[in-house]
Amino acid sequence: MHEMSIALEIGRIAEEHAGRAVGDVVTVGVEVGDGAGVEPENLAFCLEAVLATPPFRRARPVIERRAGDGLRLLYLEVDDERPDD
Repeated sequence: MHEMSIALEIGRIAEEHAGRAVGDVVTVGVEVGDGAGVEPENLAFCLEAVLATPPFRRARPVIERRAGDGLRLLYLEVDDERPDD
């Protein structure tokens, strides 16, 4: 199942981009193209496992399906504990 290696790489990229705020990441948005050769349900399962381990504390994956063959990290949502967001 190559979805686990993809999930691990997404976790690595998310950790790199979030920096010190990685423990505050609450959502990891991923775009999966219909022709990407990835099963979105399997990727979501693998991402849930990756995001349940340190340094992530409570992040959840959001998979967006699109036409095409793209596979990319769309966004990271970080909880900055400010109620005005």
